[in-house]
This record gives sequence, structure tokens and C-alpha cells, in this order.
Amino acid sequence: MARLPRIAPMLATPGRLPPPSEDTAYAYEVKQDGQRCVVYLPGDGSVQLRSRSGADITPAYPELAGLGTALGSRPAVLDGEIVAPDEEGRGDFQRLQSRMGLAGSPARAARMAAKTPVHLMLFDLVFLGTERLTRTPYSERRAVLESLELGGPAWSTPAAVVGHGRQALEMTRAAGFEGLVAKRRTSLYEPGVRSRAWIKIRHVRTEDVVVGGWLPGHGRLTSLPGALLMGRPAPGGGLRYVGGVGTGWSDDERTTLGALLHASATDTCPFTERPAVTGARWVEPRLVGEVRYATRTRAGRLRQPSWHRLRPDLTPDDLR
Repeated sequence: MARLPRIAPMLATPGRLPPPSEDTAYAYEVKQDGQRCVVYLPGDGSVQLRSRSGADITPAYPELAGLGTALGSRPAVLDGEIVAPDEEGRGDFQRLQSRMGLAGSPARAARMAAKTPVHLMLFDLVFLGTERLTRTPYSERRAVLESLELGGPAWSTPAAVVGHGRQALEMTRAAGFEGLVAKRRTSLYEPGVRSRAWIKIRHVRTEDVVVGGWLPGHGRLTSLPGALLMGRPAPGGGLRYVGGVGTGWSDDERTTLGALLHASATDTCPFTERPAVTGARWVEPRLVGEVRYATRTRAGRLRQPSWHRLRPDLTPDDLR
């Protein structure tokens, strides 16, 4: 069995489409709403899946076990995204959440696999045979990946389009996808780095935030959050306050959030500057969520934020 190198996934920087003069210097991939995954195939028929944080999530997705024999005895490390497709084939993160966190419960994971199957979208190749490909340009890595013809019942290699970025972006908008990722064709694979060579363009503005506190609801909702107080990790420690969010969740999601908030209660304010709000209850800064918003103020606050989802696949350190 080959000894495979552990490789942290390369990350994309939020941004806009490259200018028309640079359009053909990029390849464009559909941005799916799922869980990032590095796939290790040692060549002995087994497969190991690791999340962006490096956690072993293999037992949570038993339908991907067959990928272990897809390349025979040829070892490989691949990069991709696990999605739970809806009826239109779009990744639905809420559906995927029912599959996440089951690595410690193989029997339950198997039951959920039958109820809510996942699909692995493979979009990069960083090791093959005995060769590490992180110093190989994207266009060459992509050509080798496509030559492997990795298609199976629960995995595939979606197409990448060279140039035509504006048309690709409009296509993803019309089809209801989250957005587009533009990858410079000459870019090397930078493990663990959020690189400007990869640009993610979303159709709505979103931000990953850390919950540092909450305000109780009114009436029968006093034990549940009426608003969450959000922050981003500050360079010197603690959270930089970016505002409060009080809309966007369902009753079930509010109940789930309430349980998580009560479980992480603390008397210490985690923000570097105490928010000017009355009646705040503080929590340990470990819960990560994603919000949608209109724009930012000069002070860095998010305007018109709306809660989108929990991000159990991320930790506050992933936001630094």
C-alpha cells in the first residue's frame, strides 16, 4: 500500500469575474454547495475521505467506498466536493447536513445513505502514482484528471470550460447553482492557501461568521435566539464584531441554534469590542454559520444580513 502525502485543500478567494482581456487565461467550474473533501486512494482498494479541517469523514459516506477500486492499484490523492443533489441535480446543503457528523455512527450513516444519497464532484488531482502534482499547472493536472475517466454511481468529474466566463456565470445563475469558480490555468496547487489564482464568484454575497452571543426572543421565544451576534476572528485573538442577524431561520433551525447556544454559554464576552446591545448572552466562539448580506458599512458591519445555514464542516480557525 502506498504511503500518501497529507495535502490540505487549496482555497479560492471571493471576487468577481476576471476582465475580458484575461478570460481565456482561466477555466471555469460550477460552484457546488457542499462539503469540501480530499480523497486518498492508496491503491489497495480502500478509500479515505478527509474534510477541509483534516477530519476523517470516510464512515459518513459509505456510498463512496467503491471509489477505492476505480484506479486499480494506482495510488492517488484527489480534491473535490461532496454534495447532496436535489431533484434538479443542484447541491443542497440542508440535505447534506443530515449526512454530516455521522463518521462515528456507521450504521446510521448507512441508513441515511439510502435515504439521502450524496455525489462526489472531483475537480483536481494532486498526487498520482509516485508523483506529487502540486507544482504542476492546473491545465496539466486537469488534463490528467480527465484522462482517468473517473465516473461511477456516486462520483464524477464535471466539465471545466476554458474562457466564456460571462456566459458560464449566467448559465449557473439561470440553473440555480451557487456560482462559479474561475481558476487560472497556469496556477500551481497551493495546499492550505486561500489563493487569488482561484476566484469564487457567488450570485449572492455571503460571509462565514462565528457566533459570539445572542439576544433572546420575545414572549414564548425568550429561551430561543431572537438575534445572533456575529464576529470574525481578529488577528490578535477574540472576535471582531460584524453585526447581528435575526432573520432567515425556520422554527426548527431556531430550536437547533438555541440548544447549541445554551450548551456553549459563558460569562465572558468573546468580542474585542463589546457590542453596544442590551441583554446579550455570550457563548464560547466555536459555532460557525453562513449569512447572506447586502453590503458592508465602513465600520465593517454586514448590512441587511439573513441567516443562511450552520457550517458544521468549519471551525473558527478556518476563517482566519
